[in-house]
Amino acid sequence: MIRAGYRQVRHVLKRGKSSCSDASMRVLGIESSCDDTAAAVVTGDGRILSETNRHQYSVHEAHGGIVPGLAADQHLRNIPEVVRDTLAHANLTIHDIDAIAVTRGPGMPGGLTVGLAAAKTLACVHNKPLIGVHHMEAHALMARMTHTVNFPFVCLLASGGHTLTVAVHGVNEHTLIGSTRDDSVGEAFDKVARELNIPWINAQHGGGPGAALEALALEGDAARFAMPVPMDKTDSARSPDFSFSGLKTHVRRLREAAGFNIQDRQDRADVAAAFQTTAVRHLAKKTALAIVRARDILGTQPQTLVVSGGVACNQAVRAGLEELAMQHKMALVCPPPQLCTDNGVMIAWAGIERLRCGLLDPYSIDFIQRWPLDQLKHMRDRSE
Repeated sequence: MIRAGYRQVRHVLKRGKSSCSDASMRVLGIESSCDDTAAAVVTGDGRILSETNRHQYSVHEAHGGIVPGLAADQHLRNIPEVVRDTLAHANLTIHDIDAIAVTRGPGMPGGLTVGLAAAKTLACVHNKPLIGVHHMEAHALMARMTHTVNFPFVCLLASGGHTLTVAVHGVNEHTLIGSTRDDSVGEAFDKVARELNIPWINAQHGGGPGAALEALALEGDAARFAMPVPMDKTDSARSPDFSFSGLKTHVRRLREAAGFNIQDRQDRADVAAAFQTTAVRHLAKKTALAIVRARDILGTQPQTLVVSGGVACNQAVRAGLEELAMQHKMALVCPPPQLCTDNGVMIAWAGIERLRCGLLDPYSIDFIQRWPLDQLKHMRDRSE
C-alpha cells in the first residue's frame, strides 16, 4: 500500500461525510476473472444502485467448458459497454464515484488483465482510489452486505474454480482450513453435466451446466446408484480437505461401462441425483471438520457459517449445510442466489469493506493468477 492511498481515503471520507461507514459512499466494482463481465455500483449501506452482467454461456457451451482465450476476447468486447451501462442505470457519471474496486485475482490471466486495465485507467485518469480485490474474499464478505454477520465466522467457498473452508477473522485476515486436493465442486458438477449430455441453462441468474444438473437431479432417484463418498477412508477421513475427482471419474466409468442408458432421461436424472447427493454429503462432512478446527483457530465458538460462491445457489447444497449448521448451533447465511455467482456487486462491496480499513492499491498493480486467500494479510504486512 502507498501513502498516497491513505491521502485518497481521507479525501473520500472528508467530502462532506461524517465517517468511513457513511451510507452515501459509492464504489464501482468490476469483475472479469472467469466468464462473466460484470460491474455494479454499491453504496456504503449496501444499496445496489445498478448492476450489469454479460454472460458467455453461448460462447463456451459447444466446447464443454470455459475456453480462456475466448473468455478474454469476450471481456475485451463487453467491458466498455458494461461499465457505461452500469453508470447510466445508476444515473451517475464517473465523477460521482468515490472509489473503483476490481478483481485482481485469482482467475484467468486474460480476463483479469482486461478488468484491471479498465479499472486502473478509470481510477488514474479521474483520480479515484483503486482497490484490488481478492475474488474469494469478495465471495466471503458478500454475506455481510445482505445479512448481519459479525467477525469472526466460518466460511465455505464453493465455486467452479475453488472449494475451501476458511476462518474469517476480519477484512484481509483469513486462515485456510481445508481446500480441494484436485477438482473444485463446481468443476465436478460441470464435468458430470457434460458426461450426462445435459444442455446448459442460459439464464441471467443461475445458468450454466451445474444449474442444469441440479434441475435434472430433481427428477431423479438418488438411491438407485450407489456412489463412493470421497475421502471416507481411515487415512483421509479426518482431513478437512475436499476431493471431487474420484466422484467425477466414477460417473464417467459408469457411463463407459454402460451402467445406465445415456439416451434415457430418467437414467440420467437418477445418476445426476446420486452424484449431487454424494457431493453434498462430502461437502457437509468436511465442513463439519472445519467448524471444529475453527474453534481452536479463533479461540471461540463461531456463531455463523457463511456459504458463498456459485455452488451456494444449489438448493440441495443449502439444505445439507443448513442441517449441519443446526447440529453445531450456528446460523447458516447464504447470499441471495444472484449474488452467489460471480458479479460486480460483490467486488464493489469488498471494495467498500477494504476502503473502510484504508486498504488501497497503487495504479501499478498487476493480476495474481494463483493467490491463496490466507496470503492477503502477509502481503499487507510486507507493504507497511
